[in-house]
Amino acid sequence: MPEAKKPAAKTDKAAAAPADKEGSECRDETVPGGQSELTGLFVERPESTTVIKGKNVTFVAKVDSSDLLRKPNMKWLKGKWLDLGSKAGKHVQFKEAYDRNSKVYTYEMSIIKVVEGDAGGYRCEVTSKDKCDSCTFEVTVEAVQEEQPANILDAFKRSGDAGEDAGDLDFSALLKKREKKARDEPKEDVDVWEILKDAKPCDYEKIAFDYGITDLRGLLKRLKKMKKVEPKKSDAFLKKLEQCYSVDKGKRTQMHVELHDPNVQVKWLKNGVEIKPSAKYVFECVGNKRTLTINKCNLSDDAAYECVVGEEKSFTEVFVKEPPVTITKLLDDVHVVVGEKVEFECEVSEEGANVKWMKDGVELTKDGKIRIKKDGKKHTLVINEATIEDIGMYYVYTNGGESKGELEVEAKELEVLQSIADLSVKACEQAMFKCEVSDEKVVGKWFKDGVEVKPGNRIKMSHIGRIHKLTIDDVKPQDEGNYTFVPEGYALSLSAKLNFIEIKIEYVPRQDPPKIHLDTSSTGSKNTIVVVAGNKLRLDVEITGEPVPTVCWMKGDTVISEAEGRVRVETRTTLSSFVIEGAERPDEGQYSIIVTNPAGEDRAELTVKIVDVPNPPENVRCMGVGEDTATITWDPPKFDGGAPIKGYLMERKKQGSSRWTKLNFEVFESTTYEAKKMIEGVFYEMRVFAVNGIGISQPSGNSKPFMPIAPTSEPTRLTVEDVTDSTCALKWRPPERVGAGGVDGYIIEWCKEGEDNWVAANKEPVDKNTYRVKGLPTGEKLLFRVVAMNIAGRSPPCTMKQSVTIREIMEYPKIRLPRQLRTKFIRKVGEKINLVIPFQGKPRPVVNWLKDGEPLENKSVGIRTSDFDTILFIRSAERDHSGTYTLSVQIDNMQDKADIHIQIVDKPGPPINVMVTDVWGFNAALEWKPPKDTGNTDITGYTIQKADKKTQGWFTVYEHNRRPSCTASDLVMGNEYSFRVFSENICGLSDEVAFSKNTAIIGKTDLEYNKPAFKERDMSSSPKFTAPLVDRVVVAGYSTAISCAVRAYPKAKIVWMKNKMIIGEDPKFLMQNNQGVLTLNIRKPSQFDGGKYSCKAINDLGEDEVECRLEVRVLKEKKEGDEEKK
Repeated sequence: MPEAKKPAAKTDKAAAAPADKEGSECRDETVPGGQSELTGLFVERPESTTVIKGKNVTFVAKVDSSDLLRKPNMKWLKGKWLDLGSKAGKHVQFKEAYDRNSKVYTYEMSIIKVVEGDAGGYRCEVTSKDKCDSCTFEVTVEAVQEEQPANILDAFKRSGDAGEDAGDLDFSALLKKREKKARDEPKEDVDVWEILKDAKPCDYEKIAFDYGITDLRGLLKRLKKMKKVEPKKSDAFLKKLEQCYSVDKGKRTQMHVELHDPNVQVKWLKNGVEIKPSAKYVFECVGNKRTLTINKCNLSDDAAYECVVGEEKSFTEVFVKEPPVTITKLLDDVHVVVGEKVEFECEVSEEGANVKWMKDGVELTKDGKIRIKKDGKKHTLVINEATIEDIGMYYVYTNGGESKGELEVEAKELEVLQSIADLSVKACEQAMFKCEVSDEKVVGKWFKDGVEVKPGNRIKMSHIGRIHKLTIDDVKPQDEGNYTFVPEGYALSLSAKLNFIEIKIEYVPRQDPPKIHLDTSSTGSKNTIVVVAGNKLRLDVEITGEPVPTVCWMKGDTVISEAEGRVRVETRTTLSSFVIEGAERPDEGQYSIIVTNPAGEDRAELTVKIVDVPNPPENVRCMGVGEDTATITWDPPKFDGGAPIKGYLMERKKQGSSRWTKLNFEVFESTTYEAKKMIEGVFYEMRVFAVNGIGISQPSGNSKPFMPIAPTSEPTRLTVEDVTDSTCALKWRPPERVGAGGVDGYIIEWCKEGEDNWVAANKEPVDKNTYRVKGLPTGEKLLFRVVAMNIAGRSPPCTMKQSVTIREIMEYPKIRLPRQLRTKFIRKVGEKINLVIPFQGKPRPVVNWLKDGEPLENKSVGIRTSDFDTILFIRSAERDHSGTYTLSVQIDNMQDKADIHIQIVDKPGPPINVMVTDVWGFNAALEWKPPKDTGNTDITGYTIQKADKKTQGWFTVYEHNRRPSCTASDLVMGNEYSFRVFSENICGLSDEVAFSKNTAIIGKTDLEYNKPAFKERDMSSSPKFTAPLVDRVVVAGYSTAISCAVRAYPKAKIVWMKNKMIIGEDPKFLMQNNQGVLTLNIRKPSQFDGGKYSCKAINDLGEDEVECRLEVRVLKEKKEGDEEKK
């Protein structure tokens, strides 16, 4: 891979000048105490280079951080503004390393498979608080030189990828590249670009030839960029979008345009797709300025944007810069013992970033031993049960840096709990060597004088738990020697000597008094022997005297026999041995030895003290828990093993697991311990070991399972919902932080204002978020608080800030009538009716229902009433249920009423007396009368059908015909027609139909029709209202209209009056006349606009007048709200 050439170690001032020039941007950054200082931070700078297209290139920069207070920040830029950090990926890669010895940061930028677009000027900037430095370098890309094909026919290629016969012939491969000729005579420096700027396009080729420019196409591209093209004046835009915008990931950016017309609408497009306003994309319009704001930019916002006004567009491009992922917390070296867990932990700058773990150049992946955890910015490599093979250097890599940490694994030491002891045995006796080590899994070998001992008939070896035994039966003189036990895998050996005792009898004729030669000086206390429990005690006491004295060993008043057993006495001529096999606690006490012979008696006293590992601690229990902690306490062991307790060792495990974790390696002296770093919501068990000078006790019994958990936060929004003379209803919201323990319930407490004696209102926690406290003193000012309870205990209390006076609050009765019930409530027969009407009042008001002024006694109408609403329900509505229902709520002499108009409608009956009144040509005139039963509502129209006598097939002539008459046209000549009519209302067509009593016969054309003489009708008539004004009730503030219809010829003059006063040119009223339909529009009427309205029509033949009453009502809620504001 070609790399940029490394500069010399010492850079001269001339070389540093360009860096100072390009690094001027650093000077604009302000720091405490003044402007930033431009210093030479670079130890090695990247240099300009030339690279062949398709190859890779790497640039290296080194920064000295010995004088810096914090880690420097490095930026790689292309041109003046393009931050390459946002383009990191397969094409552009970054790497960062740090040498702790030299304190030098090494930054690398690699461009993979260079393309022509990578050519140009680059700059790298390094900043650190008040210091900064920068340097520039150039990248030149050269094309790959292809060799001339040997066969000239191979140079004839066709353009495109369609096949051999597709596309045009391409002869570019036949062109020869000219080699640059060295110019003998130096020419004056001429700026060719200045000549080309002023030249005509037809002279470009000649100028390029004169000055040796062969790349004419590249010349034209560069010249096009150099020429300043006058921007075309836009008819829509005063100021267009910038060419591009750059924004950091997660930040906000804004794009502005200014328009000629401030009222014109604009569209914003992203990659050709229109953008809709949302929380991410915010549109702003201020005068002629339009702004698009993009919040929390991400990589998907890196796109092309357009602002469209009519046919004109303004383009721009947004670049979203994504910083490379760096390592903010480096790896630490780890030192563990074989079998322990290893954790390497680091933190990176971005959440969810990918990192790579490696050891000795091999990437580490998850398996049964290695686990890789990711938690936000934290990444952890876990190695279970470390071994010696895991020793080495571990690396973590990101796309913006790396870190390393060394793992050291120390071999586990083996502890000897009981060593083997020297033995002295006689012929044919048994010799047994026994030792105990700390690890039950350890195996070993036995050696005699350096030669491995093999088991046989007399020699047996055993391994039970931590105890290893070598037993030799029928000891012989050749068994004497040094015996050694060597554990496998440990640099350790245990040795002891086996002495073979031969009995020698010497006859001494003289008599000497017996004497006991007892030496216990090595034990520290006079005549006191300390023995570790389980070990063998053999006390050899030399006895002199002639004749051979008789020896008697006693413990208290009990004589110890010489028979074989665990506690026995072995007697020889001059030696008496007191032996205890596997010393136990009952063996402790005062012992005496008495020797007698005819010459006298001697006596000695000694004390045997048995020491052992202590008993396990007792009553291990959890006294309290936190969010990730637990406080454990226990009772000391009842027996300390004969040696003072030095301290305790603690272990814990998850419930259901068999793996115990050590919590301390140094002994802990207290009997109360706080365990930390536990997982909230997980059950744990604890056990404790006692330690004295002899060793470690057996583990205590497991504690009861406990869960680290924290109390919840305090409840929120404690408010009073209702107050009576002796009760108070409270409500609150659950705690914001609950945790794994959840909420078991709430305890409500109260106290008098000014006191601190809180009284619990409920003994057991309540589950709901509401509670009514009862038995409160009337008239007292009380404070209330709520506490959340869970397994961890009480949460902090949520206390009400203001006191509450315990007193019944009187509230006037009031009906909250829903909006849909303020007008006529219409339902069809058979439908369900369920009206819920809320009301208020304290104390609870008395609710009463009436229908048409009479008590409601209809059993099919159900009434249900609660403390705050009443329900009227009908399972199947009938027409008898129509009427006015009156609801009244009353407290003492205070009352509120509301009327509800219910109308139950049904399908209408058939029309009456359908007749064919006239037949002419192909037409027939029909008339009928409205039905007697209209279905309890207005008739909306009629449907007329016809049928000829031949086919008897019915066909619809008219639908929704409003008048009780019609004309059937397009009848077939020679046929006889009958008709039928359906009536229609809001429920639909009538079930029954009315047939015409006579038929219409269409005569043939050969019949002569004597047309009666036309008599012109006199259309003159006096005004007559065909549709009167209707009384109306409207709501104040909502525009309304009243209308009527008049017929008159000649056209009548219309006069509108209010309370007999002519309405003039008042802007509040708008009068309209559309072909005889007269409308008076009233804009937002108030109470003062109510009254009697009349309309008068006048012409030469007479006049007519209609009137109505308009009532304007004010909403009670609105009226009360206005009064409260006043």
